[in-house]
Amino acid sequence: MNFSQSMPTGIRVKTKEKILEIDFRDGKSYSLPAELLRVESPSAEVQGHGAKEKKLIAQRRHVGFLGVENVGNYAIRIRFDDFHDSGIYSWEYLKFLGDNAEDIWALSLIHISEPTRLGMISYAVFCLK
Repeated sequence: MNFSQSMPTGIRVKTKEKILEIDFRDGKSYSLPAELLRVESPSAEVQGHGAKEKKLIAQRRHVGFLGVENVGNYAIRIRFDDFHDSGIYSWEYLKFLGDNAEDIWALSLIHISEPTRLGMISYAVFCLK
């Protein structure tokens, strides 16, 4: 992906709706729920330090935003009302979440109901992409 295409042209935080809207130069726009952004935080707390260390962050349906700030010209840091604020969301990662939100939600539901199958299924889904 061309870095200039992954730069956003607009970011709107809808605090009441708990949605982050983001528009990209390639014309794509996404509405990302706070819950998705929180449970898929790129922080080490959530992602761990390796592929098999990712933690399931449950009970975040009602999480909202306290604030969003720029990190250089490549990312934002989101402060959530559960006080998580260590994830740095690059433009590329936000675009990935927007492009794959449906698959990510499906994998989260599988993880909750059948955690032993998650690794095998997530590998297969993302290999197909």
